Amino acid sequence: MELLSLGLEGSANKIGVGIVSSGGRILANPRRTFISPPGHGFLPSETAVHHQNVVAELVDEALKEADLDSPSNQLSCICYTRGPGMGAPLCSVAVAARVLAMAWNLPLVAVNHCVAHIEMGRLVTGAGNPVVLYVSGGNTQVISYAEHRYRVFGETIDIAVGNCLDRFARILRLSNDPSPGFNIEQLAERGSRYIELPYTVKGMDVAFSGLLSFIEDVAKRSIGTGQVTPEDLCFSLQETVFAMLVEITERAMAHCQVKDVLVVGGVGCNKRLQRMMDEMVKQRGGQAFCTDERFCIDNGAMVAWAGLLQFQQGDIVTVDKADCTQRFRTDEVYVSWR
Repeated sequence: MELLSLGLEGSANKIGVGIVSSGGRILANPRRTFISPPGHGFLPSETAVHHQNVVAELVDEALKEADLDSPSNQLSCICYTRGPGMGAPLCSVAVAARVLAMAWNLPLVAVNHCVAHIEMGRLVTGAGNPVVLYVSGGNTQVISYAEHRYRVFGETIDIAVGNCLDRFARILRLSNDPSPGFNIEQLAERGSRYIELPYTVKGMDVAFSGLLSFIEDVAKRSIGTGQVTPEDLCFSLQETVFAMLVEITERAMAHCQVKDVLVVGGVGCNKRLQRMMDEMVKQRGGQAFCTDERFCIDNGAMVAWAGLLQFQQGDIVTVDKADCTQRFRTDEVYVSWR
């Protein structure tokens, strides 16, 4: 008989509730997004209130979608994102998870957000043991599995690539609906003129803050005069940051002697990044595994799946120990299920 888990994700501006089976079936995966006004980011306190207001209806929606009418008897565990992420939203979801675990008398599983992205990507693509490029609003890492750990071979030394894209979208006052990164991608598709930007790769690591400062200055000085267009700046920004990411990913592939790549995280939805990665990987005789917005973007099913893998290894927490943390590195997790 298959085990079923319910997962809650809410580490940033998205909150999701997913239900999955031990056979890898995704039974439900509803999600809501807190959308701030154009030109603004999302504040942790406002995001937390949003999550608190919608989590109950999301749980109800997920149960109905999965056709579960007796969760205390049909579910095996409750899983939640322990971190990393924004403190207030994380706390809101942790409280919800503790309430459900106590109400239904079910064990709790605390999940690493980054590991959940990786395991969801492996599940839906069928990727075996690829090098992983994890790119989102809060994280940028090149990862490879070895000896029960997801080892970080390279990462950002300042801001995440998604944060870089989001902050430039604010300068252009682009809509945050459905996401600033998506709207930059749409503008970039209409751009054709490449404007040279700082390219900062330091060994296996990357840096984006200097590039962001440079392009913000160009935008403020030159868009109003007609010297450049928002489309060309978005095009140039994508080409530059994605080339940096492809470079360090290829270097990790060579070091680890791995031919395949898995791209996960919200920025992994970007079609241009996917094409650039696919072209590089094919030249090395491998395959690039990518997913669409259902699974790249933060969602509850990824937490439910990673949590279920942990649960089957006996990795659970008691309600009084079910905390959350803004800092929880990918390589801190002992991957007992592999």
